[in-house]
Amino acid sequence: MKDKNVAIFLDRDGVINKEVNYLADPDKFILLEGTIEALKILVSKGYLLILITNQAGIARGYFTETKLTEIHDKMNKIFKENTTSLDDIFYCPHHPMFTGPCECRKPNPGMIIEAKKKYNIDLENSYMVGDTLNDIKTGKNAGCKTVLVLTGHGTVEKEKINEIKPNYIYNNLLQFAENIKL
Repeated sequence: MKDKNVAIFLDRDGVINKEVNYLADPDKFILLEGTIEALKILVSKGYLLILITNQAGIARGYFTETKLTEIHDKMNKIFKENTTSLDDIFYCPHHPMFTGPCECRKPNPGMIIEAKKKYNIDLENSYMVGDTLNDIKTGKNAGCKTVLVLTGHGTVEKEKINEIKPNYIYNNLLQFAENIKL
């Protein structure tokens, strides 16, 4: 067993699956092209794969945690059918307007810190991959390298880059996976 693990922290919507704004229906969960191949490459390179996702739709009453579980069950079933998987899923069900502040809602690093403790992760050599500058802030706040992918909101977010700059920008998760060096 390694002293420390390295991880790829993945945002969900716009990185793994198509962005649909408050995904509340498992039938609307559609993987982005290249996701399965990307996950397989990242696993083969020795990374833990950990989903880090804000799910404010729960706090807003758009869907329940049960419905979120159904969505994640569908996602995991697709992964299993394609002989890949995530190591874990962390989600924040909060929204400050509805539930008050919390440490887990991105850009706070709470979900990554929780994963670090659970899996003994070397954050300095791990990556946060997302399609928003909020994801990039999260990675930086946790001490990770950061990757902006141009899927989901990524193309629009790229135009907003100023003081918060990702370490890397790739067209999609697969391009990142193909180019990452352990």
